[in-house]
Amino acid sequence: MTDALLPSGCQAAEPAGDGYFRKGCNPLAETGRSKLQNQRAVLNQQILRAVRMRAGAENLLRATTNNKVREQVLLELSFVNSDLQILKEELEGLNISVEVYQNAEETFSIPLVPLGLKETKDVDFTLPLKDFILEHYSQDSSEYEDEIADLMDLRQACRTPSRDEAGIEMLISYFLQLGYVENRFFPPTRHIGVLFTWYDSFTGVPVCQQNLLLEKASILFNIGALYTQIGTRCNRQTQAGLENAVDAFQKAAGVLSYLKETFTHTPSYDMSPGMLNVLVKMMLAQARECVFEQIGLSGIRNEFFTLVKMTQEVAKVGEVYMLLNTAMNQEPVKENIPYSWSKLAQIKSDHYKALAHYFIATILCDHELQPGDDEDEQEKALSQLYDYVPEGLMVLAVLKDKVQRKQLGKAHLRKAIVYHEEALRVCGLCKKLRNIEVLQEVLTAAHKRSLLKYAQQETEDDFLSLIQAPDILSKTEHKIEIIAPQFSKVKVKDFFHKLGPLTVFSAKQRWTAPRTICLHPAAGELGFSLKGGSPVQVYCLDPACSAASAGLKEGDYIVSVGGTDCKWLGVNEVLEKLRNVGKQPVELEVISCQDTAASLHSKSATYSMGMQKTYSLICLAMDEDKIDQTKKAPLKLPFLSWGTKNRQKAASTLCLPSAVAGSSQIKKKLSPFTLFNTESSLY
Repeated sequence: MTDALLPSGCQAAEPAGDGYFRKGCNPLAETGRSKLQNQRAVLNQQILRAVRMRAGAENLLRATTNNKVREQVLLELSFVNSDLQILKEELEGLNISVEVYQNAEETFSIPLVPLGLKETKDVDFTLPLKDFILEHYSQDSSEYEDEIADLMDLRQACRTPSRDEAGIEMLISYFLQLGYVENRFFPPTRHIGVLFTWYDSFTGVPVCQQNLLLEKASILFNIGALYTQIGTRCNRQTQAGLENAVDAFQKAAGVLSYLKETFTHTPSYDMSPGMLNVLVKMMLAQARECVFEQIGLSGIRNEFFTLVKMTQEVAKVGEVYMLLNTAMNQEPVKENIPYSWSKLAQIKSDHYKALAHYFIATILCDHELQPGDDEDEQEKALSQLYDYVPEGLMVLAVLKDKVQRKQLGKAHLRKAIVYHEEALRVCGLCKKLRNIEVLQEVLTAAHKRSLLKYAQQETEDDFLSLIQAPDILSKTEHKIEIIAPQFSKVKVKDFFHKLGPLTVFSAKQRWTAPRTICLHPAAGELGFSLKGGSPVQVYCLDPACSAASAGLKEGDYIVSVGGTDCKWLGVNEVLEKLRNVGKQPVELEVISCQDTAASLHSKSATYSMGMQKTYSLICLAMDEDKIDQTKKAPLKLPFLSWGTKNRQKAASTLCLPSAVAGSSQIKKKLSPFTLFNTESSLY
């Protein structure tokens, strides 16, 4: 077996060699990031136990009529809900542990927010795939044990990817391999018994389904999350580091956007369209922040036009963070986005708005119009910063009049100080952010700088100044855009290549078991022609030839000639093998395709680890076996809601679907491509 992982029972006393672990993975790395992921896995298990207890208590509450028992159950439910809330807060604490992901170099920058990887349980493909190979492909499944083991090894390695391009390539290779596996082993008409379990990155709630699309979507999420971790790790004190950070966040936005567009009905919060939309905005906002840092990395010259440019750029950063904060506070995302994330977005919005007002105040206070300056250019540049100017002021007059310049400059400084104080206030109110030292240092230093600048200005006539600083228009010369994932750059080979060309040998195709035809060429004539690619197909069969008498049929596929597999051989190669036989009898193995009138399986697998299907943790569509075709299909119920009252009459925060009685099953015949966009499918 190639690239095998370290067995779970082996000792790790000796350092592993370069080829011991799969490239892009090192499960023995004791980094702060890996410790956080281990803590996340433990919390996920605790949340799972608590949710099971809550589901059992809810069932008992619905079933009992004894008032004393109901009181005890209600008390237990309140305890479990309180425990769940505490666990959620601990998980949120892991999500805001941004210091672990930052670059190790000393830096004086506001931390960036990465996404944590989704955790999963082990999956054993062995028995389901071996059974399917024997049943569907009529081949000896023992010949594919190494291929199945390689697939399981690759999946296991994807649980601990390295934080670099090798880790990204490994995740993408598994995602592409899943495409082959889906076509080979997952028919659209039924499930083969492989259960995938993934934990929500924000709530820790498990999602269990037999649909491979859950696996593919979760791997895509982890690719995007790993890009965010690579971006936060970049050294933001160098030009190359900032460029890499911008590129990583743009790629993360591209992967998450692709996930949102491809998998439209997701069973967990972290992959819901609303949440993914917010995460894409957050990645682009952080890329915009890195662009601003890149512009000012070499220093900001105290020069008129340079400060105008910096004012517009930093105002753009404040604007995108303001929009991000607004999106984070919209339902239903507000219930599940980490509270500290939305507050950090608000802090950054206020901080960068304050910097914009500080820069324009510096323009007005430090740069008086000199005789040799170009008045028209300065007037035009300053006019572009405002949507409007305070009543009674003209831009050119402000440039020429020292008193008006001072008054407007001090108005901007006052507004900058207000924004700085608001950022510090919000930071102080959030327990998680209050403990991030570098954030406090950056905000405090910027606040003191504005206060010092304001103190340097003359203050005698402050009580006469009633000017309010106008808002600043944002503008940027640097475009931030989503970079779509380039899966084609990663080349992978189908592990189950031996099964034959995927166009014929796939899970959606049905054919007869291989038949052996004893061919006796007469006078060098076969009695039939061959056509097609791989595998070749029998064409223009002579009904009177010996092959037809032996059972060969028009349209049969030849899979073996004289015991040699020829699924991947073309017409010329198969004919060459037949010619080499001469007049000697030769055995052919052929198969015949059957018509497939299969309808797609109308249900998604639900979490069934000892719980009733009605109370599935994923809360997807209602049971379609009981939906009347003549009735309008019910709307999709909301996902799990932390801290909200149950819409059912029970003392719980879990919204559970109920079945609609008296109906028949709805069946649709769809192609595998339309499976992505159907309500009856997983997504």
